[in-house]
Amino acid sequence: MNAIAKGPFAPIYPVIAGQIRDICGITCGSCIDIGCGPAHLSMAVAKVSELAIDAVDTSPDMLLLARENIGDAGLSERIRLVNGDVHVLPYEDSSIDLIISRGSLFFWNDLDKAFSEIYRVLGVNGRTFIGGGFGTPALKESIFHQMRSIDTDWEKNAEERLKLQQSDVIPKALDAAGVTAYDIRRDLAGFWIVMRK
Repeated sequence: MNAIAKGPFAPIYPVIAGQIRDICGITCGSCIDIGCGPAHLSMAVAKVSELAIDAVDTSPDMLLLARENIGDAGLSERIRLVNGDVHVLPYEDSSIDLIISRGSLFFWNDLDKAFSEIYRVLGVNGRTFIGGGFGTPALKESIFHQMRSIDTDWEKNAEERLKLQQSDVIPKALDAAGVTAYDIRRDLAGFWIVMRK
């Protein structure tokens, strides 16, 4: 995953970070990146904001990779690593200004519980940017082209995950979690859930 994030996926993180900044309008305060993996999105967001970022993942191995990447980028003072689970977030109620996540919600065991926890810790006037996307349609096509030669099943698996954006599963889970103010932004590059509190 780290090699792919540093390779074919590398161009998407600055683009998505810019989208997060422009759409959510939050550039200072606290941020958590749920399911951060090797922390490429955390690092990109740190570079376009003054946010104090917690990179959260359940995998100690991913957090080790993240620590190395963050150190190499000179961002150890800006990004803190947290071993945590979206279903039981280790934060106080209404304490986080911005919650981001790219790609991890496809692997959450219980969307209702995950969205409930995210909404619980989201601060007043906070925002989320959660989903799956590739920045722009052109970047998506470039990545799909490169990934076809790396993994013959990758395109089928990616399209299967992105079908979630067209279903009613996410709105139902958000409603079940008591989230009343949200937009689901869909385009040819992917989809993002922007919650407000």
